[in-house]
Amino acid sequence: MDEETFDNLMVSADAGLIVVTTAAEDEWAGCLVGFHSQASMSPQQYGFWLSKANHTYQVSLRATHFAIHFLTALDLAMAQRFGARSGEDTDKFRGLDVHLTEQGVPLLSALPNRMVVERIAMLDDGGDHVAITVRVISSETSGAFAPLRLSHIGDLSAGRDNDSRAIDPKAGG
Repeated sequence: MDEETFDNLMVSADAGLIVVTTAAEDEWAGCLVGFHSQASMSPQQYGFWLSKANHTYQVSLRATHFAIHFLTALDLAMAQRFGARSGEDTDKFRGLDVHLTEQGVPLLSALPNRMVVERIAMLDDGGDHVAITVRVISSETSGAFAPLRLSHIGDLSAGRDNDSRAIDPKAGG
């Protein structure tokens, strides 16, 4: 396979970005996500992929509910906060206005375009990301918006290197 050609095709797709938040056992987590899509029209389902290197992935293994916050073109600072820091090293939620769903999932007040979802499946195919399929419980928006896209974030360095996976599937756990 020609990795350069694949990379060029993916860059041309210029995906919109989201911040996924979740909680398990009173531990909050959130990260910037570029891999996501509607997964079914009826019933309404969504899918997103979490890097195994992220603290959010570790929490997601114990979580049942998530919030998917859609970023607007004006939300670069939130993309940097949730994409360039590790939840293991810093409290990404410190100083933010946050309220909780009845399931305990943190909702970011600054990001009103969002869905609250419940996990129905998690797939680990051995890659560096895990697919999570969810059922939409609720959704809300402040109206039409221009999404923050991958091309808008420049050379944002991830909070954790992808090679530092929390769990290496080749090692058996």
